[in-house]
Amino acid sequence: MLILLAFIIVFHITSAALLFISTIDNAWWVGDNFSTDVWRMCTTNTSTCVAITDQFREYQSIQAVQAAMILSTIFCCVAFLVFILQLFRLKQGERFVLTSIIQLLSCLCVMIGASIYTDRHEELHHSHEYRMEVSQGQYGYSFVLAWIAFAFTLISGVMYLVLRKRK
Repeated sequence: MLILLAFIIVFHITSAALLFISTIDNAWWVGDNFSTDVWRMCTTNTSTCVAITDQFREYQSIQAVQAAMILSTIFCCVAFLVFILQLFRLKQGERFVLTSIIQLLSCLCVMIGASIYTDRHEELHHSHEYRMEVSQGQYGYSFVLAWIAFAFTLISGVMYLVLRKRK
C-alpha cells in the first residue's frame, strides 16, 4: 500500500510539474528564429520578447487559454493538498472523491486551454501585430506537454476515484 501511495504522489507531482512547465515556458509555437506562447513572442536571434497584449487581433482567445491553463495548475495543486488532508482525515474504506473531482476539473481546464489553442492557432499566428512572420512554425514542446498533462490529470483523477483508504 505504501508503494501505491508513493506512486500516486509522484504521479500527481509530475502532473503539476507538467502543467507549470507548459503554462510558463515559451514554446507553444516555435520556428527557426522565434518562439511564442500564450504570454509573449520572442526572437531567438536578438533575444527580444514582445508581450502579447490587447493590441493583438485574437487576444480574447489567448486570454481564454491563459485562464484555462492557470486554473488547471491551481486545481491540480489544490487537489494535491486536499488529497494530503483526506489521507489523514478520511475513515478507512472511504474514497477520495473530492480529490478526484478537483483533479478532473484540472483535466477539463487543461483540455479547454489546449483545445482553444489548437483550434485558433492559425488566426493567432496570422496576426499583423507580430514583428515577424510566425505562421510558418510548428507546435512546440510546451503545447505537447499540455496535452500530456491532460492525460496525466485524467488518469490521476480516475485513480483517486477508484482509490480507497486502506490500512
